[in-house]
Amino acid sequence: MRIAYICADPGVPVFGSKGASVHIQEVVRALRRAGHHVTVYAVRRGNLVPADLTDLHVHIVRIDAADAAARERAQAEAATLLSEQVRADGADLVYERYSLFSTALATLADAGIPGVLEVNSPLIDEQRHHRELVDEAGALAALRAQVRAARTIVCVSEPVRRWVCGHADAPRAVTIPNGVNLQRLTPAPEDPDRVIVTFVGTLKPWHGVADLLRAAALARQEWGLRIIGDGPELASLRALAEELGLDVDFRGALAPQDVPAALAGTAIGVAPYPDLGGQDEQYFSPLKVLEYLAAGLPVVASAVGQLPRLLDGIGVLVPPSDPAALAAALDALAVAPQLRARRGELGRRRAEKHHGWDAVVAQILAQAEVQHV
Repeated sequence: MRIAYICADPGVPVFGSKGASVHIQEVVRALRRAGHHVTVYAVRRGNLVPADLTDLHVHIVRIDAADAAARERAQAEAATLLSEQVRADGADLVYERYSLFSTALATLADAGIPGVLEVNSPLIDEQRHHRELVDEAGALAALRAQVRAARTIVCVSEPVRRWVCGHADAPRAVTIPNGVNLQRLTPAPEDPDRVIVTFVGTLKPWHGVADLLRAAALARQEWGLRIIGDGPELASLRALAEELGLDVDFRGALAPQDVPAALAGTAIGVAPYPDLGGQDEQYFSPLKVLEYLAAGLPVVASAVGQLPRLLDGIGVLVPPSDPAALAAALDALAVAPQLRARRGELGRRRAEKHHGWDAVVAQILAQAEVQHV
């Protein structure tokens, strides 16, 4: 089957280091492993191209705008151009990552090409709260058109599905959490000389890394802290680490294929999400935690969103925005190597059984009832 993967989000390069880029690449890999021919249509390419995707054809329509209103119009225009290119190339299925102002899937559905709409977050709310949204009515109209036209709407969490249903008539919306690459991430030995606690992710306020640094300052056991990622909070986090007297191993942003090597030697994976004001604010499907599980790491995480269910019986859950509780949980695992090994083994088994990308993508295609196309 010929599948057109569309991403008209200017904040998400196809070949970037952030979780959204990883997500695109993994879905494409799973579709290709299933025997489908995939072409990507996007507005940003990125330059961190993994070796196994060098042959992937990526058609780019660039967005160049000076202000928010112009950028919104340019995004809608780019999505139209992408849909025209898909029609010219031909496709049996459209798989679109939801982005503001795109109606590409709806346009192609009118041309008789079925579509899957993947919704990863409440983008309209995010844009309004964290950036600038000029034409909210236009963004809502685009969302409703896409939802109406999609054969299925795949939401990564229940809060995201509720958000979609609250803004559009979406009886075909389903919840299918993210997956993990079980081949790229595999268990590796701990550093024999010290316990390393590692965080992987973009350094933004809603990832709680400041709480992690404060927990490290409260620790009563010996463990080192490694942070893999970059983002707008990097400078303030470095300053906080210096203020707290911490020697933190900041690794910066890495290409997805380089993350396993950077995880090497890690004893514990950590996801210190803060309290954002209610369960519907915790709408993520945590790629980093799935990667920890695939890497055979015991996980300490905040008890928010999907994490209590995901880590039930295998992880350590702590209250969000509580550095003291986080420090105590990390201390307890730092002095218990056998417990770490056991929890890491259970986590890898769970990832293998339930969270591989191949199974996730097969479930999505089955929901869309396009496996026979």
